[in-house]
Amino acid sequence: MKLTGKIEKIYYTIGEVAELFEVNASLIRFWETEFDFLSPQKNKKGNRLFTKEDINKIRIIYHLVKEKGYTLQGAREKIKRNKEDVEKQVEIIDSLQRIKSFLLELKNDLP
Repeated sequence: MKLTGKIEKIYYTIGEVAELFEVNASLIRFWETEFDFLSPQKNKKGNRLFTKEDINKIRIIYHLVKEKGYTLQGAREKIKRNKEDVEKQVEIIDSLQRIKSFLLELKNDLP
């Protein structure tokens, strides 16, 4: 998952979200049907518009399914039981990844 963008937008397209997580847009649409708490807005054309909150929800699903190896049912149950704990875990992992990236950049800048 590459979340390096520094430009902040209000809405992101499904293509942009899929690119952030390096998955197909069809997987995002599938997750939308499987996880009832994920429901992005749609414009008049029916295109999905994802907010930062929607992206954070996808980040939780991505973490459980792609990184931790949960089944969809297992991920749904984990979120239902301990959503706050999962959110905290994802935040910690994201922070550690940012620190790692920063340290690697520093290392590369050393003579």
